[in-house]
Amino acid sequence: MVEFRSLEVFYWVATLRSFQRAAERLYTTQPAVSQRIAALELELGGKLLERTRRAAILTAKGKVLLEHADRLLQMRTEMLNAVAAPASFSGLVRLGVSETIAQTWLPDFIERVSRAHPSVTFDIEVDLTTRMKGGLLRQELDLGLFAGPIAEPDFIDLELHPFQHAFACSPRLGLGQGPVPAEVLARQAFVTYPRNTPNYHQLQRVLRERTQRTPRIHVSASIATIIRMAVDGIGICVIPEAVMRPALANGELQLIDAGLEMPPIRLTATCRAAPAATLMPTLAKMAVEVARTYAVEHKLP
Repeated sequence: MVEFRSLEVFYWVATLRSFQRAAERLYTTQPAVSQRIAALELELGGKLLERTRRAAILTAKGKVLLEHADRLLQMRTEMLNAVAAPASFSGLVRLGVSETIAQTWLPDFIERVSRAHPSVTFDIEVDLTTRMKGGLLRQELDLGLFAGPIAEPDFIDLELHPFQHAFACSPRLGLGQGPVPAEVLARQAFVTYPRNTPNYHQLQRVLRERTQRTPRIHVSASIATIIRMAVDGIGICVIPEAVMRPALANGELQLIDAGLEMPPIRLTATCRAAPAATLMPTLAKMAVEVARTYAVEHKLP
């Protein structure tokens, strides 16, 4: 009788079109994957995959098996979701996180997962969303908490509570009393996320509309650097208020009324919707709950 493990191995080789990448995804070796496929082909009486120098290609028989394997693995996942004990989840999760989340509710998320699934461990990567999306597509990450969605077939994008932009600067700039006039804004520099992010382009657009000038915008991938530059009086930082609260509380920064409308930072918990995947969708749903709780407790808009 065909084993579920063999079907899972076959599914990932067929989906990734690579024995080596399937081995990496399943935390095993390429010879072990090859042995599984060879045994499956022997059991089913025919070739399922053709190996070339570039990829593993499905045969006609393999295409038929993939359709059935997809359904069977999905049914197995649904069964485990319905009856398995939560503590049964275990393993390493390669997690990609935007720095905004890392600076706010990520510790709450890790703590909650650790309580519910003590055998789960994390390999956490804090990076730009564009690189993390690539990591998910290449199977180098299992779950992403970032500025989504990824909007790709076979992926789940769950909406997380968004973060609103805020404008803040050092009190030394003298901009804290009432709305800041357009001509004053035009003389200021700004500090925000890198140029390849929606945040940067949105800020550039609204500043041009308000001041009728090309704005001076410094960028950094590090929130700590952005805040430091604002504290030092280099410019007005444009990032979520939630990540600036220590600097706001001690008076190093103050919020200002720039008179600008910036769309919120839209965030998602994103993972692959593979038929055998049980843990990642569960963690994605937990991230949604943690983000919502954080927003309520910290009175985020």
